[in-house]
Amino acid sequence: MTWRERWRIWKRTHGIRQAIHALGWVLILLAPVVGLLPGPGGIFVAAAGFALVLQTSAWAKRAYVRFKRRWPRVGALIDRGMRRPSERRRREREKPAPAAAPN
Repeated sequence: MTWRERWRIWKRTHGIRQAIHALGWVLILLAPVVGLLPGPGGIFVAAAGFALVLQTSAWAKRAYVRFKRRWPRVGALIDRGMRRPSERRRREREKPAPAAAPN
């Protein structure tokens, strides 16, 4: 069993999911404080917090889907920034098909 498989199994346990969820909220609440420091650090801290909450919370996923339906362009940018697999599949689907070579 690889380390990646072990991490996925370990991450699914209830206690770890709760800890990841709590860490996400801590990062979201910490973002304004980090935002006071020079540089764009608060944006990255908030984004990491939102990503962790989105991974572990069903209501956050539903809210994210509603947000993406209302503002699809912003949702696509967020998906690309989070490197979501669904965004990659969507981008591959939207690529034009290569033309057949003439004989």
